[in-house]
Order: sequence, then structure tokens, then C-alpha cells
Amino acid sequence: MSRFGVILVAAGGSRRFGDKHYKKPFANLAGRAVWLHSAELFLNREDVEQLVVVIAEEDREDFDRRFGANRAIMGFDVATGGAQRADSVAAGLAKIKDTVDFVAVHDAARPCVTDKAVTSVFEAAERAGAAILAAPVSSTLKRAAPQDGHNVIAETVSRENLWAAQTPQVFARALLTRAYEQPNAATATDDAQLVERLGEPVCLVEDTLLNLKITTKPDLKLAEQILKNRPAAKPKGVSHPFAADDLFR
Repeated sequence: MSRFGVILVAAGGSRRFGDKHYKKPFANLAGRAVWLHSAELFLNREDVEQLVVVIAEEDREDFDRRFGANRAIMGFDVATGGAQRADSVAAGLAKIKDTVDFVAVHDAARPCVTDKAVTSVFEAAERAGAAILAAPVSSTLKRAAPQDGHNVIAETVSRENLWAAQTPQVFARALLTRAYEQPNAATATDDAQLVERLGEPVCLVEDTLLNLKITTKPDLKLAEQILKNRPAAKPKGVSHPFAADDLFR
């Protein structure tokens, strides 16, 4: 069985989330922090050997205070992120063990990914060397252009063969390491883009839009409804060692 390491990226600024007290990965979602939902899913899998949570330097003290008990029992590692997402992934990658065969990068703000979807993208990565979850684009797309202080439609873009990238994005460890050694790595918006630049194929594994990324506060309500309609998974370790009012104050 292949051994997987997971990099859970939680170092973003959450500028669109609209709350000065906490960032979206640390918001309360159904009684637990957003990031813990994904962390528990990965750590409950037998094929996941290591989980690295990447946080911003400014959040380190608060993270240790709030989630120190989780770290002690669940056994994940913590890395300090950088200015760009690529910097944060690189910091997590530097902590991945040499015994890991494949590395999965997952947004901490995607708490609704399913174990079934993770299995599918893990298996695709084993076959192809690189695979990501993605959803086919179903909406009509418009390209905008500024005009008289407004955005107007410049053209309608064909949605044929267009997919919306999601996470996890999973790669052979050596391949992802080589991708991040490129001098322009910081300009990439996701990990697959770096692998594409190497000329390596990346497999698309179809998922649904229910694997949403929390960006604004209303997204929390939608994520809560998605999670409520799923069978509860048995968590590994401590999920919420503090009362919710203390944990998210």
C-alpha cells in the first residue's frame, strides 16, 4: 500500500471572510474548527502516514493554545507558511517524511471533502503520478471588460472541457518536489499548475460542487448543512478540547 503525506494549508489571510477576530480555517463549523474536519478525515485513513498543518507565523501562539491538545493526541506536524500559497506548500513539503510516496495538498477551508473522493484521487495519483479533484463547469461563463466605470460583457466563453480545480491535489513526492524547485513557483495559483509547467500530465478526478471552499461567512452555513446530511465519522483523538465559546472567542 502506498504511503501518503497530507499538507493542510491554513496560512492564508482570509481577507474576504470578513471577521477580524479569526480566520476561516479556525472558524466554528458544527462544533469544531473548520480545519479539523479535514484533518480528522485524513488521519483516520490507514494510507495516510503524516499530516502537516501549515499556519501563518502570526497565528502560531493562538494555534498552540487552542489546538495543542489536538496536536498531542492526533500526532500531526505544524509548519510555518509564507507570503504566498506556494511558499506555504513548500514549507509543508519540507516537513514531509522520506518514507512518504505521495503528497496530497488540501485547502484547510475545504471541510466537506468526502472519504470516497479522497480515495478516488489517491488511486488516480497512484496510477498516473498526479491527480486532482475537480468539478466540470456547468455555468455560462462571461469575460468582462471595463467600460464607463462598469464591467460589461466582452465575450461568452465556451465551458466545453472546462473544470473548476479543487483539492486535494495529489502527486508523487519526487514529482511535487521537482515542481517546487522551479524558480517561478511562487506565481502558481495551485500545485497542479507547477506540475503542468514541467510538462507532466495531471489527471482530473470528477467531484461535486459540495466540496466547496469556504470564502465568506455565509459559506459556513452551507457547509454545515452539507455535513449534517452525512453520516458522522468517528474522530481520531481530541476534536474539541475546549467549549465552543472558549475555543472561538
